[in-house]
Amino acid sequence: MSKKRPVAVALAGALCLVSTACSGSSTDKSATGGGAASAADAKSGYPVTLENCGTSQKFTKEPGRVVVMNGASVAEVSTLLALGLQDKIVANQQRYGMSEVPGRAAAIKALPTGDVKLNDASDIPREAMIGLRPDLVLSTTSYGFDQKNGFATRDQLKQGGANTYVSPQGCDQDTSKMTIADSYTLLRDLGTVFHVSDRAEKIVAASQKHIAEISAKVKGEGNGKGDGGKQPKVMVLFSNMAMGGNDFSSVVAKGIYNDILAKAGGTNAFESASKTSFADLSKEKVAATDVDALVVIGYNDPDPAAYAKKLLKEFPQWPAAKNNKYVALSDSMYLGPSNDLAVEKIARMLHPDTF
Repeated sequence: MSKKRPVAVALAGALCLVSTACSGSSTDKSATGGGAASAADAKSGYPVTLENCGTSQKFTKEPGRVVVMNGASVAEVSTLLALGLQDKIVANQQRYGMSEVPGRAAAIKALPTGDVKLNDASDIPREAMIGLRPDLVLSTTSYGFDQKNGFATRDQLKQGGANTYVSPQGCDQDTSKMTIADSYTLLRDLGTVFHVSDRAEKIVAASQKHIAEISAKVKGEGNGKGDGGKQPKVMVLFSNMAMGGNDFSSVVAKGIYNDILAKAGGTNAFESASKTSFADLSKEKVAATDVDALVVIGYNDPDPAAYAKKLLKEFPQWPAAKNNKYVALSDSMYLGPSNDLAVEKIARMLHPDTF
């Protein structure tokens, strides 16, 4: 990850992690000309207009040259794959190397990259982007269209015939209020753009059903020690990742992670430690906090489980260490189509007796 791109912003965006949603979709009802043209448009489902971060994006046909910017995320590319749209991608810069979904990491690795030389932010610079001749560019946050960072702006891309899309909660790069519902918004928006809303709704419905079943199982469950159903306190952090000046600068405080924890029957032990998505904590603060369980997110780390075990050994006073309570996850903790898998894995770790 680039040193010039703010790591906290990139990771939080990775998750695209705005008090209001970035995007909302609607079918364009404007006149399209003659009767024959109108009938053809009605049959195709186009035109479609998407309101996104204060801009209106009109799609007159299905995009066929999609560029996916990095953003330290896999939310957008994973959503495209889940919707069966991989053949529309001409350049993808999102990759993770691991996934809770079998085959997804390999599928992402197999996508074309566009053979572009990336900038210092490990993303596609302006001239290279224009040279790819996209008709749709996806960015995790508005950072990807910021001219001062060397990127093509939304207006420049529009002049070249490309629509643009910033994922939910990415408009002002503040992802602290992101929830699982934003993953559904991303699915539905791309489903609308590509006229595959039926596929998007099936994925959303399946995820909602899965999460509801798990939440029902763990409702009222606590630590199992006569605590009256008090939810376990969970520390969520990225393995071997430094984003600040303290020993623990990649500890999650807010965002989609907390929604996932809540639905899995847990609560964030460090939610009050920061007003933003991440907390920058000293070792002393971490040691003084009761941690019942660990969720370690691997980002460019081939063995996040080893990091979890190291932490449990370092803080033997934690209930998590005494009970060996941890789970290592990857892309399911981010914005994207697979949050239900994270909910299940965390719930099974926190409340094994209910499964």
